[in-house]
Amino acid sequence: MANTINIGNISIGHGAPLVLISGPCVIEDYEISFKIAQFLKKLSCELDIPLIFKASYDKANRTSIKSFRGPGIENGLDILKRLKTELDILVLSDVHRISEIDNAADVLDIIQVPAFLCRQTDFILEVAKTKKPVNIKKGQFLAPWDVLNIIEKVTSTGNEQVLITERGTTFGYNNLVVDFRGIKIMQDTGWPVIFDVTHSIQLPGGSGTRSGGQREFAPILAKAAVAAGVDGVFMEVHPDPDKALCDGPNSLKLDTLNEMLSVLKAIRKASINT
Repeated sequence: MANTINIGNISIGHGAPLVLISGPCVIEDYEISFKIAQFLKKLSCELDIPLIFKASYDKANRTSIKSFRGPGIENGLDILKRLKTELDILVLSDVHRISEIDNAADVLDIIQVPAFLCRQTDFILEVAKTKKPVNIKKGQFLAPWDVLNIIEKVTSTGNEQVLITERGTTFGYNNLVVDFRGIKIMQDTGWPVIFDVTHSIQLPGGSGTRSGGQREFAPILAKAAVAAGVDGVFMEVHPDPDKALCDGPNSLKLDTLNEMLSVLKAIRKASINT
């Protein structure tokens, strides 16, 4: 049974409401980021779903050197800090270098460990030592029971605020598949599990110089994950995903969220009461 952890005024874990982690893949500029965050804040209040805003200030793990990476740490953290203050929201971003951790920890409510860095011991330890809540993206190359080793690295520092995010498993070339048994296996480690809806429908590197995606399958996987008992859902969103500068093919359009989240909330309620 997963523990319940508290981040700001939000509880995540056993018996707590389904939490939404959402935002654009990458910070494009302040105006678009504010528009998305404002929309999500309003929707989360209307649906009574706890929100954590997610956006990356630097996507350091893109397929091509030509890919848009974001504004960088200084400008990106400034934008996240403004959004956090102006909209009174919790913010999350991923960190890729040890040298960035302290600056990121001054702004972020949750530090995210990217999937490709989930086995980097020294990096994980330095993130954990901030005592900030840590969201670890399970590498698409790991079995669900392997995350226990990662969790032990975090908790060895005395940090007891850990989230594990499932984002699919490599299935051949340029494809991912989700094994929903993994949700329970990972929750049995004692920590909350988040389901990354939009990266699970990604086709990594599937478009040559960028990743592809199949956003039409997002509602199906999201409903299955919530029925399986996940503690939260992670969704990258954009006003016009086809024009997004990063991960557009697997991002969701803002105006599709109300219906999807309403269904997920109902499934969560039914699963808890079962």
